[in-house]
Amino acid sequence: MKKIILPFILLTGFMFSQQIKFEEYDLSNGLHVILHKDNSNPVVAISVSYHVGSKNEKPDRTGFAHFFEHLLFEGSENIKRGEFFQYINKAGGQNNANTKQDRTYYYEILPSNQLGLGLWLESERMLHAKVDKEGIETQRKVVKEEKRLRIDNQPYSDAITRILWNDLFPTHPYHWSVIGSMEDLDAASEEDYVHFYKTFYVPDNAVLTIAGDIDLDQAKKMINDYFGSIPRGKEKIIRPAIEEKPITKEIIVDAEDKNAQVPALILGYRTPKQTDKDAYVLTIIGNILSNGESSRIVKNVQNKKQLAMYTGSFLWPLEDYGVFLVLGLTNLGVTIDQLGGAIDEEIENLKKNGITQKELDIQINKLEKDFIDANSTVEGVAESLSDYYLFYHDTNLINSAIEIYRSITIDDVKRVANQYLNENQRVRLTVMPEKKP
Repeated sequence: MKKIILPFILLTGFMFSQQIKFEEYDLSNGLHVILHKDNSNPVVAISVSYHVGSKNEKPDRTGFAHFFEHLLFEGSENIKRGEFFQYINKAGGQNNANTKQDRTYYYEILPSNQLGLGLWLESERMLHAKVDKEGIETQRKVVKEEKRLRIDNQPYSDAITRILWNDLFPTHPYHWSVIGSMEDLDAASEEDYVHFYKTFYVPDNAVLTIAGDIDLDQAKKMINDYFGSIPRGKEKIIRPAIEEKPITKEIIVDAEDKNAQVPALILGYRTPKQTDKDAYVLTIIGNILSNGESSRIVKNVQNKKQLAMYTGSFLWPLEDYGVFLVLGLTNLGVTIDQLGGAIDEEIENLKKNGITQKELDIQINKLEKDFIDANSTVEGVAESLSDYYLFYHDTNLINSAIEIYRSITIDDVKRVANQYLNENQRVRLTVMPEKKP
């Protein structure tokens, strides 16, 4: 029998014709619910996304959202300290959480017959989590250790989180890091933490998503049983629209890093919010410049000219703005100016001459594959559904977002590159190894 191999473009087209079906509705308390039924495996993903991130913190109380990512595993009125993870482990599941500038996300992956357990745990977290002195002191130590490992002792990490973002966003809360200030966490009172919890971790500021092996009617009943009686939040959530003044002159910053072994060049450009079509175009530009051996900066600057041991470029999408980053680590004997000049040459070439239709088609095909990979598991589907609703107010983008990419033209790429990737609109951060005394 002959093997039939479908061309990738046909394969992805076929797979995208298989729509991800879902239902969504609101409970009377404002909790938004999204359900996706997939009975192919006896597994279910339960997630709750809270519309709170580091940008919702006060300037003298930074790090709260990330802190609560940890604190809300401490237990509740009905769950003793340490039992949250025990329940999950005994059920043969796994769980985790993550915090970004714009939201905090908790999830469990469990055997489908343990759906009730996941819903109970998340309802306990939402209704009456333990926010007390003992838990706060415990998690302060945990977060300080995380900062020490992930920020303080990681090369270039402190410079990017502390300097680059501060210069890109001098006014907007994006200018402080997600992990925040340890001094702020130490100075905060128990009442500060309780107030933050009661303000943001409420049903009308959350999205509950279930994806996997479920019976829809049964799932709806269980959701109502566990979450229906949780009251709406009493505190008004204020989301100020803070606009930054345009950057009109290149901001040049030099820093030293005790953990760095080689010099680094980091270029940061402030770009539009993630719902803007130009953000989709910038994603493609990031891939064209530095994603894979055939990408322009990797091919010409890193491999051909041997000026860098590493290069990268990508869009960091956010709710209010975006950040387009270009990074490079110099090879031995190469100066920052040599590396920067070569990178700028590639950016300017793209702006002046654009890209070919073939380059664009290759990127669209790669993005289609990325979409398939991201939604190949129930946990991936759950997170995609949640994010599309929360940030785009269009849950069906899980099926239609790829059409936005397909609608992008080579003229769009050239226009967007010329609009945002200009020398006088960026922060140029150089990080050098710390000089030894």
